[in-house]
Amino acid sequence: MQDQFQRKIEYLRISVTDCCNLRCRYCMPAHGVKKLRHADILSYEEILRNVRALAGMGIRKVRLTGGEPLVRRDITRLVRGLKEIPGIETVALTTNGVLLGTMMDELLDAGLDAVNLSLDTLDGGKFFSITRRPLFGAVMETLERLTRETRLDVKMNCVPIAGVNDDEITALAAIARDYPIKMRFIELMPIGCARTEGYRGVPMDEVRAHLKEAFGTLLPVGEATHGNAVPVGPAAYVRPAGFLGTLGFIDAMEHKFCDTCNRVRLTAEGFLKLCLYSNAGLDTRALLRGGVTDAQLRERIAHAVLKKPAEHYFEMDSETRDQRAMYQVGG
Repeated sequence: MQDQFQRKIEYLRISVTDCCNLRCRYCMPAHGVKKLRHADILSYEEILRNVRALAGMGIRKVRLTGGEPLVRRDITRLVRGLKEIPGIETVALTTNGVLLGTMMDELLDAGLDAVNLSLDTLDGGKFFSITRRPLFGAVMETLERLTRETRLDVKMNCVPIAGVNDDEITALAAIARDYPIKMRFIELMPIGCARTEGYRGVPMDEVRAHLKEAFGTLLPVGEATHGNAVPVGPAAYVRPAGFLGTLGFIDAMEHKFCDTCNRVRLTAEGFLKLCLYSNAGLDTRALLRGGVTDAQLRERIAHAVLKKPAEHYFEMDSETRDQRAMYQVGG
């Protein structure tokens, strides 16, 4: 499946819920959010039907996001169902780690291939300040388990924010020195609370310079794959001397990677979202509940994907900008 710019679309990110068990300051208000009605979100059967259609059109990798995907009941059933779909080679999960430690065995049994752990600090007090929840111990237990887990492709995601956690960049990077983990630094996106509350992300060029000073030359490497299934992503990876793992940088604002974007997103409400910035897409929930056939669904998806924007324009406001927060659309 290709869009009008001949980009090959192989990667689907599915937000299974807008709920989360943390309240990270740059993502979600302290009081939380109004929970979507159960009838308003896609059932697992509807998600699987969407993925079967997309897999037949070339989607190879699926990532489950949220909110926090592990708060949705019986998520392992969805993982198992996704793994059974012909053409789906990788099923991955992005999580805050609070529940992963206790659920990891059942997720592995269901066929989970990869995990991205979102962690912005190694300090318990700062964790509480950022997340507004006293759950640092559970996340550290998950991290310790992931450093020993050989059956998963493990990445860690950190969003450096000026005056919040920018003093921990070296300590977080050192995890990849000591363990074969991909430690990724992601530029703060001007979405939701990150935009309205005035948080300022640390530019990736500054992060690179800081890490070069701490660890020496940052030798470029290609992205390692788990089997042959994980498509090349937006991160640029390096490996300083003596590192068991790698460091990655995602410069969504400074250095756009839109020309190689291979992804679309499915929100919890069933909206097939073509770009994180744009409000363009397709309401698959209405189609599925309106009696659409599989052939008609594929046809509508193909038509929608052709309208995927050439690039994002987060640096400016426009009528095409999606005003929803990250937890509402899936990161």
